[in-house]
Amino acid sequence: MQSWLAITRFEGDFWTRFAIMNFAGEMSMTDSSHVRWFLIGWLFMLSAVAFLDRVNISIAGSSLAAAYHLSNVQLGWVFSAFLAGYALFQTPGGRLADRLGPRRVLAAGVIWWGIFTALTAAVPTGIRGALFWFVSIRFLLGTGEAVVYPASNQFVARWIPTQERGIANGWIFAGVGAGAGLSPPLITYIMLHYGWRASFWVCAVIGLVAGLVWFIAARDTPEEHSLVSEAELAFIRSGLAAERARRALVPWGTVLKSKEVLAITLSYFSFGYVAWIFFSWFYIYLAQVRGLNLKASAFYAMLPFLAMAACCPLGGTISDRLTRIYGPRVGRCYLAAVVIAVAAIFLVLGAEVQSAQLASVVLAGGAGALYLAQSSFWSVTADIAGSSSGSVSGFMNMGAQIGGALTASLTPAIASHFGWTASFLVAAALCLIGAAAWMVVDPKRTLEAAPVGAAAISLP
Repeated sequence: MQSWLAITRFEGDFWTRFAIMNFAGEMSMTDSSHVRWFLIGWLFMLSAVAFLDRVNISIAGSSLAAAYHLSNVQLGWVFSAFLAGYALFQTPGGRLADRLGPRRVLAAGVIWWGIFTALTAAVPTGIRGALFWFVSIRFLLGTGEAVVYPASNQFVARWIPTQERGIANGWIFAGVGAGAGLSPPLITYIMLHYGWRASFWVCAVIGLVAGLVWFIAARDTPEEHSLVSEAELAFIRSGLAAERARRALVPWGTVLKSKEVLAITLSYFSFGYVAWIFFSWFYIYLAQVRGLNLKASAFYAMLPFLAMAACCPLGGTISDRLTRIYGPRVGRCYLAAVVIAVAAIFLVLGAEVQSAQLASVVLAGGAGALYLAQSSFWSVTADIAGSSSGSVSGFMNMGAQIGGALTASLTPAIASHFGWTASFLVAAALCLIGAAAWMVVDPKRTLEAAPVGAAAISLP
């Protein structure tokens, strides 16, 4: 048995070394390695795959509905089922990452959502209760995807020094824009050549491969990774001193009493409401309200996602630089407040612009400004929660998904009664609320861990 474990460990180290050497380049063990950035790059990949697997059904939805005789209302239930599962399991998924570590939890999540992506295409045509099966599959897909960002934040808390967390989170969430932006052309191409079912099979395979590479290459802590040099390990440790002093999970009572957690969650609710307007309704808005043809709508609908992909790492870089010069209150909180308020201005102007093309560009600017704040949310939760960052960021992200679910029904309702301009004005007002919430956040006020004893849950 011991020999078998030794062989398994050797093979794992070999394939880890092979993967990182190929992507990050050969290095001598005396040099400073950059393993943490390779893994952040792979989290960018997993983030893109996650959005590929959740946006694909919006592209293939019409073909799926036609094959199973689903109405638009019923198809909407299928869409909403994903968000329900995704929102409900944010907090449990984060707690699981805190307990078991980001490597196993994230790998299991990717495999889980790959399986249910494939099952979306496996429902037989003519089956009784097709709506029930699709709602169930998408709900379970959402529960699997719920772990991706809380587990990523737990990785950031264990691997990334505080002074680099802005850019690290910026790259992770750049995958949102990349995955959502690439989905329309990729899924459309596959559908046209091989049918709508093939698009789900391809997405499932991509997810399974990405999850396997993560499991082979990642480790829960830098100390466990054979390719982390002494210089890199020393640098990481120097930026994690405060987190290493807090080694117990924070009780939920402490989390729910924290004004920082509640304020960030309120702001992220506003963030999620506005972001999901672009994910859910922007294409329809351009086609039906602005009168763009299908080709033009597809092109201009990509602009917000490209802006998100570009502004996530840019916002993270600016946040880290301001934090080093002026401290985290300016670099994390004030920056987030300013750019979210700027997003509100873009939304108001974009809704009023007469030219459809110019309106698309201005509204995309609003999406970009909004995502300049993305890294602040996740960096601050990692800073104040430490070893409980998965739980706290999962709770925060649940707020964003509730906002997204509200967008799905409230945005078209407002548009039908008061016009689409009113829908964007409501979103702009929520941006101002979200910006104001950052003013009460003190990123240096960390959550106190439970005393070591019966109330504490020791980490491995």
